[in-house]
Amino acid sequence: MIRSPHHLLIALVAVAPLAFTGVAACGGKSDESAATAPKSAEERRAAITANQIFSERCVTCHGERGQGDGPGSAALDPKPRNFTDHAWQQSVTDEHIEKIIKFGGSAVGKSAAMPANPDLQSKDSVVVALRQLVRRLGR
Repeated sequence: MIRSPHHLLIALVAVAPLAFTGVAACGGKSDESAATAPKSAEERRAAITANQIFSERCVTCHGERGQGDGPGSAALDPKPRNFTDHAWQQSVTDEHIEKIIKFGGSAVGKSAAMPANPDLQSKDSVVVALRQLVRRLGR
C-alpha cells in the first residue's frame, strides 16, 4: 500500500529496473534506459537512498518533478535549476552535476543557496544515483 508521494517514489525506484528490463526484452528503445537502470544490489540500494535524499533535501527547492518549483523556491533568486530543461541537460556534464551535488552551487560558480552535501562526498554510488535521477527528470 502506497501511503504518500515519498512511498510512491521509493516504489517506483524499486520497480524501475524491472520496467527497463521489460522494454529491452520487447525490443523497445532500451540502450539509454538500461545503462542507467540499477543492476547490482549496491546500485539498487544507492538508487533507493538517492530517492530518499531527493525527497528529503531536493524537493523543497527543485520540486517533486524537478522543475525548480518546490515550496522553498518562491523566496529564492536565482530560482532553482529546472532539471526538465533539455537545453540545460545537454549543456552540463555528469561530472558537473555530481560536483554540485557534493560541493554545492558555489563550487561551480552558481548560487550558494544550493547547499553542499558533505555527507555524500564519500558515497560515490549515491551521488551517481542522484545524478541519474536528475538526468531522468530531463527525459
